[in-house]
Amino acid sequence: MRLPHLPHLPHLPLTVRRPRLPRTRAGQRRAVQALMLLCVLALLPATWMFTVTGDRLRTAADVPRTEVAVVFGAGLWQGEPSPYLAHRLDAAARLYREGRIEVVLVTGDNSREDYDEPDAMRTYLTRQGVPDARIVSDYAGFDTWDSCVRAKKIFGVDKAVLISQGFHIRRAVALCQEAGVTAYGVGVDDRHDATWYYGGVRELIAANKAALDALFEPDPRFLGPKEPGVAAALADGR
Repeated sequence: MRLPHLPHLPHLPLTVRRPRLPRTRAGQRRAVQALMLLCVLALLPATWMFTVTGDRLRTAADVPRTEVAVVFGAGLWQGEPSPYLAHRLDAAARLYREGRIEVVLVTGDNSREDYDEPDAMRTYLTRQGVPDARIVSDYAGFDTWDSCVRAKKIFGVDKAVLISQGFHIRRAVALCQEAGVTAYGVGVDDRHDATWYYGGVRELIAANKAALDALFEPDPRFLGPKEPGVAAALADGR
């Protein structure tokens, strides 16, 4: 089938307009001030996190003795904890062996049947010598804010040691503090590979969501009824 004849259109040159810059000194000054204001606003969330967590970060060697540790999920590889998550769990197991904590609350994603972070974390910890009765699972820790709110409202945690990588620990402590959990953070050392640097860049973006979560305090994606797991584990230990 032949296409209908189209009339010839004259060739029109393609022009790209450059953005106009202010020509007056006053206009240029206002543009610079607007740019500076945008930079300040972009840095406010990160500044807030550093301010509220300034004295809350510790090492595994000097963290105060606390009944509960919270370990945040960090992905699975073929059903096993990713290397970053394994390092978090190693730190929790060390704190348990040294008597600095009594119960580990593992919080992660179990939004689908074939992906279960908390159970993988529990299995790993038991292999490291932490008794199964001292591990409590939160299957709806879909993000850091959800995990912190659920630790407080669902599991009744008032004070905890939080364990994560260094690039994430400040956000975790800041959000748990806002959720009502008195928190100390232990940042796990890891090799500064591409994943580490990606996590650091990602935190600059996540800081904005964290600030909004702290400001508006939204309900977690799933809240549900209160669970006695932490209290029961502590009682079992006593």
